[in-house]
Amino acid sequence: MNSGMIGKIEKAHRYAEERNRFRFSGLAVTIHGDNDDHEVRFEGGALACGCDFYGRERVCAHTMAVERLLSGMLPQATTAAA
Repeated sequence: MNSGMIGKIEKAHRYAEERNRFRFSGLAVTIHGDNDDHEVRFEGGALACGCDFYGRERVCAHTMAVERLLSGMLPQATTAAA
């Protein structure tokens, strides 16, 4: 491995540790729930889920889990009271 690549790997590790460097603008993730798989999407500054509970309440265990997973990496307006 060349020295340039070693430097890039070191930089990637440093960036990954500095979570405040990241702001998501779009994301889709599938969560394997207890009863079914659910897709949570982050688009236009908001999280949304396809599950029935989210359809009624505009928040669900799946969106709250993604908020927790990405804590500090999503815009403040995205996060619900969880």
